[in-house]
Amino acid sequence: MSFFKNIFNSSDNKDFKEKKINWNELTDLVQLDEIIAISNEKPVAIFKHSARCSISRMALKQFENEFNSSDKVTPYFLDLITHRDISNEIANRFGVTHQSPQLILIKDGKAIYNVSHSDIDAESLKAKV
Repeated sequence: MSFFKNIFNSSDNKDFKEKKINWNELTDLVQLDEIIAISNEKPVAIFKHSARCSISRMALKQFENEFNSSDKVTPYFLDLITHRDISNEIANRFGVTHQSPQLILIKDGKAIYNVSHSDIDAESLKAKV
């Protein structure tokens, strides 16, 4: 039973803070300007997550288990159910189609890589940095 709980247990805001990734929680539209500024010095990865979606939970858990590039990329986490306005603005500013789950890499203020669903992979992200 604990096996299924580990795979299908819901992932809310408390859960992601306990993971090995030191997520920056994306909760305000103003942070997108900060992300652009940061991305001029160090790439930024935005993980867009839906707590209502089991595929999103599985993609998040897999990514968190594999990710080890925090020295090379600044990770941001977006709960898109709570902050759909931010998700929409990400699509507008960076020219990416909205997906959930979705991983977007921002460098020099531009989206240089974005994947969704089963294509989300920490090693592929690392290769792009």
